[in-house]
Amino acid sequence: MESGQKKPQRFVFVLLDQFTMLCFACAVEALRIANRMAGQQLYEWSVVGEGGASATCSNGTVFKLDGDLEELRREDVVLVCGGIDVQKATTKKVVGWLRREARRGPVIGGLCTAGYTLAKAGLLDGKRATIHWENQDSFVEEFEEVTLTKSVFVIDGARITTAGGTASIDLMLKLIANTHGEELANAVADQLIYSSIRTDQDTQRLSTPTRIGVRHPKLSQVIQMMERNIEEPISPALLAKDVGMSTRQLERLFRRYLSRSPKRYYMELRLQKARNLLMQTDMSVINVALACGFASPSHFSKCYRAHYNTTPYRERGAQSTRLSV
Repeated sequence: MESGQKKPQRFVFVLLDQFTMLCFACAVEALRIANRMAGQQLYEWSVVGEGGASATCSNGTVFKLDGDLEELRREDVVLVCGGIDVQKATTKKVVGWLRREARRGPVIGGLCTAGYTLAKAGLLDGKRATIHWENQDSFVEEFEEVTLTKSVFVIDGARITTAGGTASIDLMLKLIANTHGEELANAVADQLIYSSIRTDQDTQRLSTPTRIGVRHPKLSQVIQMMERNIEEPISPALLAKDVGMSTRQLERLFRRYLSRSPKRYYMELRLQKARNLLMQTDMSVINVALACGFASPSHFSKCYRAHYNTTPYRERGAQSTRLSV
């Protein structure tokens, strides 16, 4: 689409139930400011959703919709906005509508957790994608045919996904730059007081060692190895050997920086992933245990109870109750 175009490019925002306001607001505000800075209407947008009346975001604010899920134009850009409980919000009607509209060939994207919705509709098969870090474990287990990355946003052909939050700004600045040039995109960023524009090469979350303040290079290396080997845990002795130190030295490093043993830290990583899978997927408790490196369901249950003060079965039951109300 040429920068001298007269017809505005239309974005259609699909608001799922319990969508995140921030991801939607960041995207639509970038378009509004682009129009203002350009002195002409480069973009227009509409807000739709199942039922066509209103949509409630995760903070309780209710948005009036422009319409229901209706037929789109091929040149439209469709951005589905997700949030919490995206599995429940991804209804049969939404999935069916996305599949039908995808046949027309428009660009379709998922903001925040809506990458799940696109994947459920089969629109990300064979594609690279991203999703909010909290949903990555469950996404990988459910959608093996999608290449999941930890990027802030991903554009793969006619499919777009973002990690959520302010990642919508980075995505929209990229789309604006692609169509109307870097100068306009930078002007929009300035208006948003957005000084560090991220690309699709940037990751959405600090590495664990950075986030928890670990500055020791060998300890950082071990933590990253643990994160990459959840399903088949590596013994502390082998981890220590791989970074050229003794098991005792590794124990001392973990005690000094993290106030726990390597074994305890590794167990917490595995249990954290297990909890994500229990909360966000319908995987059986046995399969969750296996995916997190527990050969015995009873051992898994015992460790889970010790850490979270509840059993995996009760956690799954409580989550099912929350999703059904």
